[in-house]
Amino acid sequence: MPEILKIGDKNSEEIVLTRAAEIIAHGGIIAYPTETFYGLGADATNEKAIQKIFAIKGRNFKNPISLIIGQTDNIYPLVQDVPQTAQKLMTAFWPGALTIVFLAANNVSPLLTAGSGKIGLRVSSHPGARGIIQRLKRPLTATSANLTGAPECTRASEVAEQIGDKIDAIIDLGNTPGTKGSTIVDVTCTPVAILREGAISRKIIEKYIDI
Repeated sequence: MPEILKIGDKNSEEIVLTRAAEIIAHGGIIAYPTETFYGLGADATNEKAIQKIFAIKGRNFKNPISLIIGQTDNIYPLVQDVPQTAQKLMTAFWPGALTIVFLAANNVSPLLTAGSGKIGLRVSSHPGARGIIQRLKRPLTATSANLTGAPECTRASEVAEQIGDKIDAIIDLGNTPGTKGSTIVDVTCTPVAILREGAISRKIIEKYIDI
C-alpha cells in the first residue's frame, strides 16, 4: 500500500511536501492534488519514472503527458520558442488550469511528447502542487491519477481504490474541485488551437487572443 501523507498532528505542511519531493527525486511516483483533479507525479527528467506512469495507468505510449512547473520562468529550458500568444495566455491564466502546448526543447523526453515534438505545460494554482515542485526543483508529470478510461479522482480515497497498489505515496491535502480538467491550447500553430475545452472556457480565452 502507498504511504499516505496528510497534514495533521504529526505532519506539518513542510514535512508532507518535503517528503513528497524526496520520493519523486528518488524515482518514485506520487498522487497529488491539483486545481482540477488528483495528478500522477513523477520526475519529468527521469525516463524510468516516466515509463512507470504509463505502466500504472495502462496508457498507450502514443498519448503525450503534460507537465506542471513551479513558475513561468521554468518553461525556458523545456521549450524552443515562446510565441507572443503564449506570453498573453501565461500572463492571463497562470497559475491556473490552462495547459499551453509548446514546441519541446531537445532535452524533453519523447515519451512525454509521444514523438510529436510538442510539450504541454502549466503552472498549478494549487498550493500543494506548487509546494512540491518548488522543493523538487524539476518539472512534474501532470497526467490524472487514474487508470486510462476510468473516472478522474477528486479524493485521495478514490486514488487509493484505483491505483493505490501501484504507487509509492498519496499526498492527501483534501478534495479537489474536479468537474473539468485543464483547458489545453496549442500555440505552435496559427491560428492557435484549443485542443480541449476544460476549466477555462473558449469564450474567456478569446478575450485575450484570436482563435
